[in-house]
Amino acid sequence: MAGLIEYVRYDRKNYNKAAGETQLHNADLNNMFFLENDSHSGKKMTVHFTELTPNVPGFIPRSKANKLPFSSSKFSEILDNFKITKDSSEADLMKQTINDCERPAINGEKKFCATSLESMVDFATSILEIHHIRPLSTNVNPQNAPKQEYTIIKTKITARNEPIVCHIEPYAYAVFFCHMIKSTKAYMVNLVGKDGDQAAAVAVCHEDTSSWNPKHLAFQLLKVHPGIVPVCHFLLQDAVTWTLAM
Repeated sequence: MAGLIEYVRYDRKNYNKAAGETQLHNADLNNMFFLENDSHSGKKMTVHFTELTPNVPGFIPRSKANKLPFSSSKFSEILDNFKITKDSSEADLMKQTINDCERPAINGEKKFCATSLESMVDFATSILEIHHIRPLSTNVNPQNAPKQEYTIIKTKITARNEPIVCHIEPYAYAVFFCHMIKSTKAYMVNLVGKDGDQAAAVAVCHEDTSSWNPKHLAFQLLKVHPGIVPVCHFLLQDAVTWTLAM
């Protein structure tokens, strides 16, 4: 269970959620959002691409995952299976993961929690309706690059509509919250830092934000309103984006 606590972050995947004071003052999160018209070559932005969380649990085979309970109604059984105490921080995080997986999809969203690599790939191929897909992730060299000013060198669109983005969740084994949202584009953005560090970052741009919570973190940071302009954010290094193979 090592590492479970460490990757608690603002829940960008839930666009119905309003940001609290803690999130508004989290500088690492705040620098991940930007407007689509700021994604051009030569644009400078200060970003901290946080490094991969150490000791994150790995995937288990689908044959095993399918036999394990994964629902709020069987949460006590889940804790017993992994010998986790009910009042622990680990239990709280795992319960939140299950709640996120069970919440209804927002308008225009298709969602799925993958409890195995096989189920993640199956979801991606079924939604994209093609078997020739590819995974993309943010890569930073070095992985522990500090917060600094980056300059965009090149931006290339990788998916014009509806890429599937999978976010790792805190759990006893690897669970990814995967979703596809209408009117979404994915870009690969190459940046070079003031210190010479390099990043090839996946950025997702939402063209239609009209159904989002007006107090979502992105709107408060960028000083815009829902449905007015496309809102983008970089993905962390442990997220996976699935697009059509090119």
